[in-house]
Amino acid sequence: MSKMKLLLLLILFQAITVLCYSQEKVVPYGNNPLAGKYYNIRGFKMYCEVYGEGQPLLMIHGNGGSMTAFLKNVPYFSKKYKVILVDSRAQGKSVGSRDSLSFEMMADDFATLLDTLHVDKSFVIGWSDGGINALILAMRHPEKVIKLASSGANLWPDSTAMNPGVWKDEQNQYNSSKNKAWSTAKEKNDWKIFMLDWLQPNVPLSALKTIRCPSLIICGDHDMIRLEHTVLIYQNIPGASLWVLPKSGHATLMEHADEFNKKVDEFFSK
Repeated sequence: MSKMKLLLLLILFQAITVLCYSQEKVVPYGNNPLAGKYYNIRGFKMYCEVYGEGQPLLMIHGNGGSMTAFLKNVPYFSKKYKVILVDSRAQGKSVGSRDSLSFEMMADDFATLLDTLHVDKSFVIGWSDGGINALILAMRHPEKVIKLASSGANLWPDSTAMNPGVWKDEQNQYNSSKNKAWSTAKEKNDWKIFMLDWLQPNVPLSALKTIRCPSLIICGDHDMIRLEHTVLIYQNIPGASLWVLPKSGHATLMEHADEFNKKVDEFFSK
């Protein structure tokens, strides 16, 4: 065999090796039959995937989303935590057929899931609606939360909490759609998810004072949640820490994934 053929075979072997290795490393978070499982949680089937070993870490996504929001975070955290990814009620792969939906309902869902997984307590990362869920979980089930990191959360649904332009867009959507007769299950569910954020949450500042776990409150410096509102959340949780990411919008954990992962991990590890 000539040196050229040998070199070409070697290059081909290396290319195949790299391809196979890269394919092994690509994990389909949110759609992984090897890790995914449904649990019967309070009258509906909740979809969950678990990665890694160590102390439990529950990750909660935002409105209308799914666990895929954490694609850039799971590989980092699963190296030292038992990462619990979940699709919230009526979102992602979790089907919730009830007409009503509330943050309190979802917080109770997460507490029940942890019990079902035999997890006494967990670290929690919540983003957007998930950030609200993290706060309410700590209020309603304080024994379940070790520490929490809440990014992009709001306490009430108006223009004093959200960027006025964002709130105005939601108002226009509500006004243009409130009298529509939804025909399909998906349309009805989408409207239920929209109405969750249009009418909720309604958390008084006094309720934040009941949170006893160490809390890291996060936002971007041009987040869709007003900076003044995020500061209010921070100021009313005893002993909380505040982190405002420069040059960041609402999606802090995606736009600045490396920095987000390290900062939150450092907070959890203190």
